[in-house]
Amino acid sequence: MAEPVRARRLTEQEGQRLTALVRSGRANPIRVRRATIILASSSGTPVSAIARLVAADEDTVRDVIHAFNEQGLAALDPQWAGGRPRLITDDDVAFVVTTATTRPSKLGCPFTRWSLRKLAAYLARCHERRIVISRERLRQILHNKNVSLQRTRTWKESTDPDKDAKLDRIEEVTSRFPDRCFAFDQFGPLSIRPCHGSTWSPESKPTRLPATYTRTHGIRYFHGCYSLGDDQLWGVVRRRKGGDHTLAALKSIRAARPDGAPIYVIMDNLSANKTPAVRAWAARHKVELCFTPTYASWANPIEAQFGPLRMFVMGASNHPNHPALARRLQAYLRWRNANARHPDVLAAQRRERARIRSERQHRWGRPKAA
Repeated sequence: MAEPVRARRLTEQEGQRLTALVRSGRANPIRVRRATIILASSSGTPVSAIARLVAADEDTVRDVIHAFNEQGLAALDPQWAGGRPRLITDDDVAFVVTTATTRPSKLGCPFTRWSLRKLAAYLARCHERRIVISRERLRQILHNKNVSLQRTRTWKESTDPDKDAKLDRIEEVTSRFPDRCFAFDQFGPLSIRPCHGSTWSPESKPTRLPATYTRTHGIRYFHGCYSLGDDQLWGVVRRRKGGDHTLAALKSIRAARPDGAPIYVIMDNLSANKTPAVRAWAARHKVELCFTPTYASWANPIEAQFGPLRMFVMGASNHPNHPALARRLQAYLRWRNANARHPDVLAAQRRERARIRSERQHRWGRPKAA
């Protein structure tokens, strides 16, 4: 008489995994059923009792137990081979994915992107590897390989030869001298027109803004200054960006630390920020200008502060004129400086920081992604 069939002794990890599957109410029914068979068999339950427990044939129970003894937990996922043999091999699938992610112009096709119909037609007449495939099967293959139709994005890579040195200097001053480190930048252009945003409204009844987008008020720029140590933001609205305006902002920053000790101001490479008058004044008053690399404005700490400014002052707004907009900006700055650690401000800063520092998957303060 043959020995009764029984699952081998479970390891600790296997026991935990099978128990979790049996207790779960959302798992795949086939996986739950097989896990029940294996768990019951390993505890000594005879095959006949297991068959009654899972309402299956005894031969099916034995097959599952044998598969587990040979394959381990891989036996939870049966590899049924029903249906006709595959007509598309793994090499064909790889060729389909490579073709779909290649620009059609490089393959001699007179268009800029593939559609499923165009891609299937190209594969059917390709001389290198002819693949006859339906559009639905083509869509399934691309979906399984995580290939989808996405909008194109733009990016700029800094060509500044001193990029690393500038970033190192900015990181050094923000780490060693946070109480004497400031940031300056221009936010804009600010135009007088309806600006869409988000508001709390009854469902299916959103806040409406007029469609009067043609305005003759011109544009303005917000010249903002930010103190890292105090977490304070201030600034003024001006008609243009000029060296005299940058100099006025630097004087306001210098007034924030009137002790005469050196201070550090982080700003971008705008020509108005590097005029001879600005450089001469900074040298006389012990102000070190720390310029961000070209196309790397995300290294300026004030950029994250402009996110809440855009969200809470410009979003969902319809300011009648520039004086009204300037009053709203100053009112928000007073509230923001009085509630610098407000959760809404912190959340908006995190969102803006993630947006402006996502260029080429580079995060400030972390190593660049491979």
